[in-house]
Amino acid sequence: MGWKEKVFKDFRLYAVTDLTTENSHALKEIEAAYRGGADIVQLRSKVLPDAALLRLGSQIKKIAEKRRKLFFVNDRIDLALAVGADGVHLGQEDMPVSLARKLAKRAGLKIWVGKSTHSLKQALAAVREGADYIGVGPVFATPTKPHMRSVGLRFVKQAAAKVRIPWVAIGGIDCGNIRDVIAAGAARVAVVRAIFAAKDPESAARELKHQLYRVYIESQG
Repeated sequence: MGWKEKVFKDFRLYAVTDLTTENSHALKEIEAAYRGGADIVQLRSKVLPDAALLRLGSQIKKIAEKRRKLFFVNDRIDLALAVGADGVHLGQEDMPVSLARKLAKRAGLKIWVGKSTHSLKQALAAVREGADYIGVGPVFATPTKPHMRSVGLRFVKQAAAKVRIPWVAIGGIDCGNIRDVIAAGAARVAVVRAIFAAKDPESAARELKHQLYRVYIESQG
């Protein structure tokens, strides 16, 4: 097993950007997130043009390689393949997992494919579709998904009982509620604002990672 496969197998903390501008400060925050314990960083922006995303993606790729961590891209398999990302995360309205995998194979690249799910039915469908991991949420209300109704901890508990591939709880999770999310069965969480809106992204990531390990160890008795 190579180091990337090991990171994916063991990942706990997944940091998702919500970039509105292209600047060096964003890259410094991303590197800080990796230093603090983020295992995966996802490049996500709903407003930046492709040229900016390509430049940012290429820089994040270098940072991830240096830190021996993983770098994923939101929605865009074309962008993920262009910058050599390790994975792509698809939404419910994006292309099928099988097509993303086919495009990666055609490009001669191995890529992990994740999918957002908002109900147990969608989660099980994504598993059947062949996703490598799924997102479970939004657990709590979040301004990054204002149109989405939060699914609460019930879906987290359902995923813990029924989903047998890696899954990550996402949506409004922070240091104030992460214990509840872990207690509901989550071993992995994804966050946006809890790291990238923090004054010190490195410390924020470190505290989240600490909570993940501490609560998990406590739950094991």
